[in-house]
Amino acid sequence: MTTTDSRVTIHMAASLDGFIARRDGSVDWMETTDEFADGEVLAPETIAAFLETIDCYVMGSRTYETALRFEAQGFGWAYGDKPTFVLTTRDLPRTRDSVELVSGDLEELLNGRLRRSFRSIWVVGGGAVSGECLRRGLADEIYYSILPIVIGDGISFFETLDRDVALHLAGVKAYQNGVVELRYEVQGRRRSLAEPD
Repeated sequence: MTTTDSRVTIHMAASLDGFIARRDGSVDWMETTDEFADGEVLAPETIAAFLETIDCYVMGSRTYETALRFEAQGFGWAYGDKPTFVLTTRDLPRTRDSVELVSGDLEELLNGRLRRSFRSIWVVGGGAVSGECLRRGLADEIYYSILPIVIGDGISFFETLDRDVALHLAGVKAYQNGVVELRYEVQGRRRSLAEPD
């Protein structure tokens, strides 16, 4: 049985035209030099405090491979020591104890295992995993960080949605680096969690 106090949040940074990476998987466009004087400042201590509120991460194999590349290039591991569940059927390298490679049903993982153990579950990529979460009614909210760039083509934020998903705009923030963060609640999700299994 799922608990009503856990939340599954989809988070992604994307271009204004809705792409999370180029077709080859590169994200070289994610560094922004834009300046928006009226935006909020993202201070390191604010970011650190926010990251402490996240209990675990879920990601697809391509996102994991990108994170490993960033780490190898000296950018560090973005997920700290939080449990990180990588959805894959491939034998990928595991560089830390906090990473678990998992296969099987996404709903069973999120609603079965993770909602019983964690309160704040963040799905951080990629497009196929995010789309599947929405298609199957598994996500409670979406954090969409829009970068000030249009790249024209790439991997979509939500791949292959086969139906409309109604959202409620719950928050908007603009930052000094030109990034706009939109927070949406998935309509009807809270009600479905209250229903018995």
